[in-house]
Amino acid sequence: MIAHSASPVMRANDIAESHWRVWGLDASVVVCAPDRLDAARTIIDKHLHRIELACSRFRDDSEIRAVESAPGPTVVSPLLARLVSTALTAAEETGGDVDPTIGSALLRLGYDRDFSEIAGRDLPAPATFVPAPSWTQVILHDRTLTLPAGIRLDLGATAKALAADDCARMVATALGTGVLVCLGGDIATAGDGPQGDWQILVQDGDDAPACRIALPAGGAVATSSTRKRRWSQNGATVHHIVDPRSGRPAHGNWQTVSVAAHSCVEANTASTACIVRGASGANYLAQLGLPARLVDSGGWVRTLGGWPDSAEVAA
Repeated sequence: MIAHSASPVMRANDIAESHWRVWGLDASVVVCAPDRLDAARTIIDKHLHRIELACSRFRDDSEIRAVESAPGPTVVSPLLARLVSTALTAAEETGGDVDPTIGSALLRLGYDRDFSEIAGRDLPAPATFVPAPSWTQVILHDRTLTLPAGIRLDLGATAKALAADDCARMVATALGTGVLVCLGGDIATAGDGPQGDWQILVQDGDDAPACRIALPAGGAVATSSTRKRRWSQNGATVHHIVDPRSGRPAHGNWQTVSVAAHSCVEANTASTACIVRGASGANYLAQLGLPARLVDSGGWVRTLGGWPDSAEVAA
């Protein structure tokens, strides 16, 4: 998860917004009916709390932690089943690039608590790195989940994206207003946008290249980045996007990848897979045909799939 690589830009007087911190990231909601902002926040806060209780790897009382310690198949809640199913679908669609069994790899990297507790620290490095066990070992049949002993799941990327999609849809349906929900780098919209499209600023930090895009109402955009969630291990910088095949932080061409799609889940899956694939990630996105913006380690920007080159602005 990353903090605010993309943020809504107000373009009308009849919208209202709220900003807060949740899951160690910046969150925001913008509604086209100002008198429904408080109700929108209530809907979002309740749903995010449900997702946290279902799949947080930082809470000892989360449902996923109980499943990981269970001796055999476990019947899980409909919400956790949906979260796991979403993660497994992402893994299958990316050939294992986005793999939920990287939980143990993140533990070896020291990412075993809320990021605010490890940011700026230098942690001990593991003696060895181990590839992720593989998503193919996770069996979900209806609501019965079976995990081999020792597997630790990390549903973070797809769970955050699904949460953004869910929250936007729930607010629009319950309150009858156009809405934009941003959870870190994941933005989902639902209902009618303000005067048509949503105006989005895409920038991975104040010192990074910036652009503005018009996101159609009902669209989504997700940004994956190796710039935000960084810390040190024995003096070496590491980040949270793990290559499942090595168990190490992904090392490749792209520091930031933004993708537009019909849903945050689709966009986040593609952007994360691109970073994991490194040099071949651009070809992967080109084959998908999704609008995408890739920023390499030197700040050079490449656009694909109809992402507007004219959207670049001075940082």
